[in-house]
Amino acid sequence: MAITRGARGVPADPSAANGGLGSKEFIALLSAIMALMALGIDLLLPAFDDIRDEFGLSDESTQVSQVITAFFFGLALAQLVWGPLADRFGRKPILYLGIGVYALGAAASAFAPSLGWLLAARFIWGVGAAAARVVATAIIRDRFEGTAMAKAISQTMAVFVMAPVFAPSIGAGLIALFSWKSIFWFCVVWSALIALWSLRLPETLDPNHRRDLEFRSLATGFRTVAAHPITAGYTLATVFMQAVFASFLGSSERIVNEVFDRGPQFPFIFGATATLFGVGAIINGRVVGRFGTIRIIHTMSVAVLIMALILLGVSMTADGRPEFWLFMPLLGISLAMFMFLMPNLNTEALVPMGELAGTASSLTGAARIFLGAILGAMVDSQVTNTTTPFALAFVVFAVCLIASVRWAERDGVPVSSS
Repeated sequence: MAITRGARGVPADPSAANGGLGSKEFIALLSAIMALMALGIDLLLPAFDDIRDEFGLSDESTQVSQVITAFFFGLALAQLVWGPLADRFGRKPILYLGIGVYALGAAASAFAPSLGWLLAARFIWGVGAAAARVVATAIIRDRFEGTAMAKAISQTMAVFVMAPVFAPSIGAGLIALFSWKSIFWFCVVWSALIALWSLRLPETLDPNHRRDLEFRSLATGFRTVAAHPITAGYTLATVFMQAVFASFLGSSERIVNEVFDRGPQFPFIFGATATLFGVGAIINGRVVGRFGTIRIIHTMSVAVLIMALILLGVSMTADGRPEFWLFMPLLGISLAMFMFLMPNLNTEALVPMGELAGTASSLTGAARIFLGAILGAMVDSQVTNTTTPFALAFVVFAVCLIASVRWAERDGVPVSSS
């Protein structure tokens, strides 16, 4: 994979640009850094029943999904801090600080005496994960531009989504061998290993692009990002995609258990669904150079709406309890389509930002995850023993996705991507 020279003067030799890391190791390391976020979510999904028992919740309680929402809130809000810090002090110092906070939140979760304390610890855990997400995205923006950046994000996500494939099974195995709290200690150990591996990562922030932490400078940076029509519009589109994903994460355990009566198979069902994410990301990385990001965004946003309408029809004709082998494959394919949208929308949102890569990454990421978590939690609270609320919300969010893309392009399609 070639690394573009562009305005930043990045060397043409990928190994030289990456401090001696080959392209494959460079992508693998960034994927592992981003996987800290996924592991903090997906490892915990098989423990929902144990959490209900531990804190005296009923078997039908939807409160347990708050451990996902709390993590998302920390993940979202902290990006507003980590981004400017990464633009001021560099990528690596913020990465190590974030990993430390991540490990602290995971350890604190293991000692939580109540659900309230667990939610607080999960929030801290999410704060640490936010640094990993911001730094990994900013490094990609430092090293790549345009279509090359879309390819890099897709390749990173193709590896990154392997975490959701295996994480539920790993979590279930840890619970079977030890206890559900062993999941937290696994994340502590994993974060330490990633910190050691990251010692091989070079600092990618150009010293000439370091920004001051003055309030006026921060406010100006955030205002610049928020006011740009392309960045704002495409980011809003990702909010509605994140809402679908967040509601799926929060309700997938109940859908599999209560609707399809396949609770013991949940880790494998979730892993099979996540595998399709990886397939989508790999295909997108291969075709984006041929068709361009904008064409893919336009085509796949309509395809997602069509699939959402089909899911709603399947659910409603079966009174909210459709056939497992019909609904879940359709849902998996629908979610896999997100891999043709999320990396390309993220790329287009960041293209106009140039020297504000860290700030733009933090603000767009915070907006997407925070607003998506709120919308997803609203949907998740309605999903008990029927798939219809989820399918209906999917349709609504798909319509909003298309409307957001059209709004972003109200002044014309971005020249850099057309």
